[in-house]
Amino acid sequence: MALTNTQYNSVIRYYQDLQKNNRRIQETRIQETYEKIPRLAEIHDEVSSLSLKKARILLGRDTGMADFDLNRALSELAEERKVLLLGNGYPEDYLELPCRCSLCHDTGYTQEGRKCSCFLQMEVELLYDQSNLKEILKTENFDTFRLDYYSDTYIDPRTRRSARAIAERACSVAKSFSWNFGNEPENLCIYGDTGVGKTFLSHCIAKELIEKGFSVLYLTAFELFDSLETRKFSSDLSLTETHSHIFDCDLLIIDDLGSELNNSFTTSQLFLCINQRILDRKATIISTNLSMEDLRASYSERIFSRILSSYKMIPMFGRDIRIQKQLTGGPNP
Repeated sequence: MALTNTQYNSVIRYYQDLQKNNRRIQETRIQETYEKIPRLAEIHDEVSSLSLKKARILLGRDTGMADFDLNRALSELAEERKVLLLGNGYPEDYLELPCRCSLCHDTGYTQEGRKCSCFLQMEVELLYDQSNLKEILKTENFDTFRLDYYSDTYIDPRTRRSARAIAERACSVAKSFSWNFGNEPENLCIYGDTGVGKTFLSHCIAKELIEKGFSVLYLTAFELFDSLETRKFSSDLSLTETHSHIFDCDLLIIDDLGSELNNSFTTSQLFLCINQRILDRKATIISTNLSMEDLRASYSERIFSRILSSYKMIPMFGRDIRIQKQLTGGPNP
């Protein structure tokens, strides 16, 4: 799991605060019941006294006292306490330390030292927040990806393949990328005209990986370069962490490359970003409306060569799905 240090510390603080609150609840309950049922306080004192006596006997410090069965004595006191609680309308475990999770007792870790399921769920929630995609992924995922929007009769003149065949291949590659993620580093470049599902497919992958516990960061090209430029001239710690995560997250999605104002800074930063992530064996997905010819012309030869040699190229083709939805409310054959 690739949470940032700040995020991990926030989870730990959550459990620490939860345990403090649990202790306060227990103390309040003890005070309440001891006042109402004084015998409970006596039982508490007797338990401590018996345990101390047994320890002194075992250590040979009280030879004048006859040995006794401590477990049996404690069991009898526990039964008496249970009867008193139930008889006064309280649950039998009312004086025990409360907890929300019975698996980890609100520590975040099981007895085996593994992260509890509640801890893992919190991590997933944080990873969703971190990705910038929490709400979008509720509706854009593999379950809602529809091939109906891609026509069998709309043919790409360059490849002579239908829009549907091209989309089927793109979806298959995206699923394979998601299923095999973490085994071997892989990068994707999804390219094609506006509105053919490039961003949607990136979202599908993002949801799958976040649910598996991988850290995903989604940024438009404009957001990426704005973040890199702002960090360059700022000492803000939050910006420092965001900048670090651009390079450290398990998957970086750069959406709509080519929509930003291209200059020497963006070109140099793009090369730095994709090259460093390749060297660190970190996966990146780039989506762009640019053709391969335009991509080569817009950026340096180094960038084009790096993408071409290190990314799996995924073309997408078809009619603009957004327009189809607006005009017909559904697929356009």
